[in-house]
Amino acid sequence: MLHERGVTVHHSTIYRWVQKYAPVMEKRLKWHWHPKFGISWQVDETYIKVKGKWVYLYRAIE
Repeated sequence: MLHERGVTVHHSTIYRWVQKYAPVMEKRLKWHWHPKFGISWQVDETYIKVKGKWVYLYRAIE
């Protein structure tokens, strides 16, 4: 979304945003979201080639 608006952001900046704001969002959404016991989420970071250019891909893994 940022790239579509002409904003360039390094992948490590986005990763730091996730680390900083994910706990805040979890606190605010905790009343609405009741996770099942034993389920954890992790973020996977992969480096892939798209149209001849190497880019980072972040995905949520259950």
